[in-house]
Amino acid sequence: MTRLTGTGLLADDLYLLAHHDVTGRPYLQARALGIGLAGGLLAELVLDGAVRVSGGQVAVTFAARSPDRLGHQVLGLVARDREPRPAGEWLVFLAGRATDHIAVRLAEAGYLKLVSSRRPWPSPRWVPVSSDCAFAPFGRMRIVLDPARGVSGPDVALAGLAVGCGLGTRLLPYGPAGARRHLDDLVRQLDPDLRELIVQVQAAVDAAVLSHRR
Repeated sequence: MTRLTGTGLLADDLYLLAHHDVTGRPYLQARALGIGLAGGLLAELVLDGAVRVSGGQVAVTFAARSPDRLGHQVLGLVARDREPRPAGEWLVFLAGRATDHIAVRLAEAGYLKLVSSRRPWPSPRWVPVSSDCAFAPFGRMRIVLDPARGVSGPDVALAGLAVGCGLGTRLLPYGPAGARRHLDDLVRQLDPDLRELIVQVQAAVDAAVLSHRR
């Protein structure tokens, strides 16, 4: 049975945060969503110690490994490059399929199901199997935004990536006054690789939004 605790994978939680807990409708424009989820996949590899994000570059480590199948595929792509590649390039490249790949991973874990098309959606779409499960990551985000609560590094990284890809107006109202300032302080205390990744995600999303408006 699907549990409320989540899959334990950062990009999965970010996907759930970025979609309506009943309809599965995304809260973000497709490009911003893809970049954010690409950042989530790279963040998983950073947390596994498989890649470094430093000086704007992404590179594999000597201990490169990922226990997750999708993470292993992403790691393989990064490892094929002999020289580190700019993080922004990886985010844009991975963004093209990140949403679909993570939806499939969540479906395999029992969190999503594919439903037949019906108006106003033109094609089949992924919807949560349980709204409680889909909403569960918000509970952890409330803890992150509360200065009185202890937090974990992965949850801070999740909140930072969520705000960085455009979900700030969705998440911050769940916190007290000054929640954004508190989150910024927590992000500054993260591992440098995660901090750099959050900065790169926000820059890539900003660039995508500007390009879309032209």
